[in-house]
Amino acid sequence: MTVTEQDITDYVGRVRAALADLPPQVRDELTEDLPEHLAEVAAEAGGSLTDRLGAPEAYALELRAAAGVGTAGGGRVRRLTRTVHRARDQIRILDRQLGPPLGYATAGEFVRLLRPGWWVLRAYLAAMFVTVATTGGTFGLLPRFGGELITGLVMLAGLVLVSVWLGRRSGGLRGWPRQALQIGNAVLVVFALMGLADLEDRAGYDFGYEQISVDGRYEHVRDVYVYDSEGRLVENARLFDQNGDPIRLGYPECPDPLDPTGNGNPLLRPYPYCPQGAPFAPRPPAVTPPAPGLPPLSTPAPTATPGPTGTPPAPTATAPPPAPTATAPPAPAAT
Repeated sequence: MTVTEQDITDYVGRVRAALADLPPQVRDELTEDLPEHLAEVAAEAGGSLTDRLGAPEAYALELRAAAGVGTAGGGRVRRLTRTVHRARDQIRILDRQLGPPLGYATAGEFVRLLRPGWWVLRAYLAAMFVTVATTGGTFGLLPRFGGELITGLVMLAGLVLVSVWLGRRSGGLRGWPRQALQIGNAVLVVFALMGLADLEDRAGYDFGYEQISVDGRYEHVRDVYVYDSEGRLVENARLFDQNGDPIRLGYPECPDPLDPTGNGNPLLRPYPYCPQGAPFAPRPPAVTPPAPGLPPLSTPAPTATPGPTGTPPAPTATAPPPAPTATAPPAPAAT
């Protein structure tokens, strides 16, 4: 589309009309170089002035933001205006240089084609942000809400609709709504980079064995604590299924006392990873009472031992013979 002199004049007139509330001197200084600048933009191929620079009213708002509403310093306003124009020129030059390698006249044309994809990606990142915030888990593959996959997918579908609606209307946003949207986009980009870094760290570990699949409802588990029938915490425990395959849940959040440098694979540590975080206070070890003892054996009486050679043994006292008992004479027989 060819930009004519009338188009430039109309654009300048609308910009000046949007700045009509400013003092005439300030308005003249803000738009002093605008016709020349628009002529340079018109010399470039593709699109009208509104397509390249936005609506005249939006352009006027940018001039206000650069110079400050009600600013009376003529030299300062002129310098700020020229700075804005130079920055725009540098951006357009870079835009034209990056376009041909991408197969387009400008990089902006290529980026505009990617906007619907970004709207969907933004909704996915928002759903994952809600998942991590509500479950305390790590950055996963599918969003969940409260640990439920179906609820997470419904939430994702709703966020996609909202993100597309915002994307189609973001060009008309001004003031704090536009700033809030930009801040939200920046937060989601940082969150995505952090999630990718976490996935990279976890993928770098060599488990040494093939993990079995675990139901998704256990993705929020961070540690496993095993108690015996007496309520005592079992340390250095390992879990296996019926086939002998190890079951791995959670991810260590505390350092390994046996590996202070952290060079080993933390996922090979036994359970619990962090004994100090046990949900129930472990009972002390049971004290086993000693077995009842047997009564002592009777001690035999000491026996006399012979003395040294040539010495007769000591005489032993003997009891005297019993005294004779008197007996009565037999009675005479009766005749």
